[in-house]
Amino acid sequence: MQRILLSVLAIAAAILSSGFREKPPAKKPNVVIIFMDDMGYGDLECYAGTPWHTPNINRLAAQGMRFTYFYVPQAVCSASRAALLTGCYSNRVGIHGALMPNSPIALDTAEQTIAEILKAQGYHTGMAGKWHLGSRQPFLPLQQGFDEYLGLPYSNDMWPVNFDGKPYPDTSHGWRAKFPPLPLIEGNEPVQIIKTLDDQATLTTRYTERACNFIRKNRDQPFFLYLAHSMPHVPIAVSGRHAGKSGDGLFGDVITEIDWSVGQILQTLDETGLSKNTLVIFTSDNGPWLSYGNHAGSTGGLREGKGTSWEGGIRVPCIMRWPGQIPAGSICNKMASTIDLLPTIAHFCGADLPRRKIDGVDLHTLLFNANTNASPRNELAVYYGVNSLQAIRKGPWKLVLPHRSRTYKLNLPGYDGWPGKQPDVDVPEALYDLRHDPGETLDVQAQFPEVVKELRALAEKYRQDLGDALTHREGTGRRPAAKVAPAAQ
Repeated sequence: MQRILLSVLAIAAAILSSGFREKPPAKKPNVVIIFMDDMGYGDLECYAGTPWHTPNINRLAAQGMRFTYFYVPQAVCSASRAALLTGCYSNRVGIHGALMPNSPIALDTAEQTIAEILKAQGYHTGMAGKWHLGSRQPFLPLQQGFDEYLGLPYSNDMWPVNFDGKPYPDTSHGWRAKFPPLPLIEGNEPVQIIKTLDDQATLTTRYTERACNFIRKNRDQPFFLYLAHSMPHVPIAVSGRHAGKSGDGLFGDVITEIDWSVGQILQTLDETGLSKNTLVIFTSDNGPWLSYGNHAGSTGGLREGKGTSWEGGIRVPCIMRWPGQIPAGSICNKMASTIDLLPTIAHFCGADLPRRKIDGVDLHTLLFNANTNASPRNELAVYYGVNSLQAIRKGPWKLVLPHRSRTYKLNLPGYDGWPGKQPDVDVPEALYDLRHDPGETLDVQAQFPEVVKELRALAEKYRQDLGDALTHREGTGRRPAAKVAPAAQ
């Protein structure tokens, strides 16, 4: 009897430790990615106890898995989006920084996106929101695997409007004055010009309505939905129904509306009976743009923010939900990244990986058992600017390499939409133990010289493959971005 009891207890323990799952669904799962713009690690109630309430995102976390070490490999708009959609370090596919409206480069159509590998498996693919990987044909979403698209071709601050929301009276004054009008695109064609903050205030609702209609329309076939919100990237704006609802100013109202949007997606999945067969992923492209003060979010105490390789720039919130498959209410303290989403989704959906080399790893073992000791990802290279290798993460360690970086610490932030200064400073080499020092305050390289040696060697491996402008290395594994013909006058 004692042996039988011990056997039963062992089986029970194995089931609990593996995150007991229902039988995998017979149908291919639907996939929804909700991608925020400039949302910080500390902007959600389920991460940092914010002054505003996010009940729908809280529900997502309660029903799924919350990641505490989830990273973007480059903390800026276009590079982060290229990494998400291709499963590659963005510099591998030739994308750096944030592409301007008339950028001479775009994501090459030879690179396969999540939409393309799923479309080959019979998925219907749709996108609503910010694209930022090429501003006109043949580099818009419909040319990168999406069946339909509604959204902005780039960031919502790339328009000929001043920080106060007023058009420039003199188009020769101010760098924003030289931007073309900001188009809302349906398919491949502009359908509206976003001219005012009131126009911006409609974007979250319009994207959400399009996303919900897409789910209803495709309820009888597998689908991939990419909802890439323009908010809370500045200029922030909120619709009338959510104005003043957070009790904590405009930024809180914007987060409240985003939470409403998530709730609409979850409600639509419930109403269509698709919740149990849909993987929902919620995350952000980088940390908050802290120079905007009360119009920016929070890093939750992590160092610096957007545009830096410190934790506040590259570590972002991430929640994944798949009822009956991902254990409800689970927390994953293992490292993961946006570049891992493509191979993970490919595993679940039975899709082939891209023909070209990618950098992501399949996370499905983590999703089914967050407590596993074997993590698919144990290292990450952090680049910024024009191919500048700035940090290496491995295990609990982070080696910050010498570079120049913006800082938000030398000046007061701006207020009500106006930015503060964000000068560049020299950053020396330093080693941080993120287990005990998530704020990156204590350089421990003198205590752990063997770790420094190991991470320097790892940095050299990435320089050989992906290059490094700081050490004048080209890299053998980089692929060029597409060249964009000049716009017709």
